[in-house]
Amino acid sequence: MRLSKAFIPTLKEVPSDANIPSHQLMLRGGYMRQLTAGVYSYLPLGVRALTKAMNVVREEMNAVGGQELLLPALNPESLWIQSGRRNVPNFILSIKERDLVLAPTHEEVIGYIASMHIQSYKDLPQTWYQIHTTFRNEPRPRSGVLRGRQFIMKDAYSLDRSWEDLDKSYDAQAEAYKKIFNRCGIKFFIVGASSGAMGGTGSQEFMIESEFGEDTTALCASCGYAANLEVATSLMPKAARVEKNEPLKEIHTPNVKTIDQLVEFLNIDQSRFAKSLVYRHNGKPLLILMLGNDQLNESKLTAALGGGNASPMDAEELLSLTGADGGSIGPVQLTGFRIIADKRLEGLNGLISGANKNDYHIANIDLARDVNVDGYYDLRSIEAGEPCPKCSKPLKISNAIELGHIFKLGTKYSDTLNITYLDESGKSNPVIMGSYGIGMERIVACYIEQNHDKDGIIWNKVLAPYAIHLIAVNMSSKEVAAASEKMYGQLGEMGVEVLYDDRANITPGFKFKDADLLGMPIQVIVGDKGLKNGQLEIKRRKTGERILVKLEDALTEIKKILSE
Repeated sequence: MRLSKAFIPTLKEVPSDANIPSHQLMLRGGYMRQLTAGVYSYLPLGVRALTKAMNVVREEMNAVGGQELLLPALNPESLWIQSGRRNVPNFILSIKERDLVLAPTHEEVIGYIASMHIQSYKDLPQTWYQIHTTFRNEPRPRSGVLRGRQFIMKDAYSLDRSWEDLDKSYDAQAEAYKKIFNRCGIKFFIVGASSGAMGGTGSQEFMIESEFGEDTTALCASCGYAANLEVATSLMPKAARVEKNEPLKEIHTPNVKTIDQLVEFLNIDQSRFAKSLVYRHNGKPLLILMLGNDQLNESKLTAALGGGNASPMDAEELLSLTGADGGSIGPVQLTGFRIIADKRLEGLNGLISGANKNDYHIANIDLARDVNVDGYYDLRSIEAGEPCPKCSKPLKISNAIELGHIFKLGTKYSDTLNITYLDESGKSNPVIMGSYGIGMERIVACYIEQNHDKDGIIWNKVLAPYAIHLIAVNMSSKEVAAASEKMYGQLGEMGVEVLYDDRANITPGFKFKDADLLGMPIQVIVGDKGLKNGQLEIKRRKTGERILVKLEDALTEIKKILSE
């Protein structure tokens, strides 16, 4: 491609609304342009990079038996009502006059197709995938393509006879993901994760560490433990029971609301306090007890409650139901509430919590004696430095960007969408499903996050839009123009993808800056100075290494570098 004819609108300045390297460089390099918040148009270079990523994904999906489909984004609303996901917040958009929804994922459509055509155990297993434009009704798009409203996804779905077969499909997809990201040159790690709106029995995320990441993960440098903070655990010990079990006692605590204020006022360690959080779950009052200053993890709460809608109760309703304001609520003699507690509180006594009247707390609470706790669950968010659950070494908390996510859906959709098969004895059984997603833009953006410098992108040959950036330093020189045109033709005959800077009246410095910004792996530089000695220059973008080679040896040297 000749740059004189190409549509590659580079920018000198960093756009003011771009705050992470991939966003900045994809805009500056003319890879994409923003249409509206969270929605981007991909320009020719961006399309080429995305296509390279898609090619890798297709090859690895096909290698594990995947068969590519192309599914419609517009779905009948009735299908989503049947699956129970019609009203998931910020998930789907509806076109009411047509009773249609714009589908952000395709478990429902896969289920519909499977229910029509999967009849017998002989039809299983199946792995179907698609690469498709999709969306999320993202309320706060940011970080360029990493948190957008419209994007391109690879979604794969496995359909199996048994849970054991699901495990095999799941493991095959996990291995395929490792190969995809390794081939693309991305340094990643795998974490245990929450299934979220997808549901199911287990999931893992493939992530990269990044200060700009939208996810938070717990990592152990010693044993390799990694988990999204939504599900991460640690070996933080419980508080111990006190030996003498005293009767309940009311304490006057004027203007004392927080755990820190209680610690200071009573001069007692925070591990003796049961913090009360008041929520509504599916419309019903819920009291959540946490130990001391432990923070509630709402993803863990949702999992403990088995899904549904859980949200904090507002101050007016709290006062009307309990007779007290926030900071004075407690579990003793509290009526009309379901009460659950974090596991660190299990079996404890000698606790202090709110008295359900302002400016008072109750001491010497024994949860087994004084409170009807409905269940103890892992509800807390872990913190940096806590002991790893596998090896007890200190955990690190790090921001991360999600590359891909795999789910064991089980029978969640089979049950609602009636996806069944007949086994050898003629008995009907639910199909066991898995779901596996990768964001195409995330592959490109995450690669850039890990492979750039102050001058621009540093592509490898797998994802690079072009393998070579050929630079004619001075097109007004007949010798330079002739040698550059010849090299362009020879590289084309070799089947090498070349971006050829044949622009006239552009200074060499500007051409070199553009070449470093766009980031192709190899720069071949043809200039007057080198030609006088029968040479041209080859620069490796990654290392900055430059070598001079004779014109007659140039193609051989380029082949050698490309084969590395």
